[in-house]
Amino acid sequence: MRAFPDLPPVWWLGSIAAIYLFKFVAPGLHPDIWWLDALSWLVLLAALAIIIWSAWYFFARKTTIEPHHTPKVLIEEGPFQWSRNPIYLALVMLTLSFAMGNGSLLGFVLTAVLWLVLDRRFAAPEEALLRQTFGEEADAYCARVRRWI
Repeated sequence: MRAFPDLPPVWWLGSIAAIYLFKFVAPGLHPDIWWLDALSWLVLLAALAIIIWSAWYFFARKTTIEPHHTPKVLIEEGPFQWSRNPIYLALVMLTLSFAMGNGSLLGFVLTAVLWLVLDRRFAAPEEALLRQTFGEEADAYCARVRRWI
């Protein structure tokens, strides 16, 4: 049994929990900023749509969605034509949405920290695995599509 499930959703949940807990001790924005709350809902809905859209391609192409596993195919369509990591991007968007919805100034910092963790711990190694697995095809894809946006 692993001591810590090193998966992006676990890191995401940790960031959400930290934002929630820190709202009781750290300064925040005034809770009645209606446009910030509305924007947080828009970002949340967009993020959920990106996750569902991206996951559909993994299942349709019958390749692994889990990090640290070797993919069977290189997905280049759908959201993957704009971002090599749309699900990670959506997790960052969900964290940003939660920070905005809670008026958490520290939440914006934690959103950046989550982005850094996802970039270094998952996106970069997965990109190396894509290049190792798919060679020139992956090189061309990485040259054409940005890692994030």
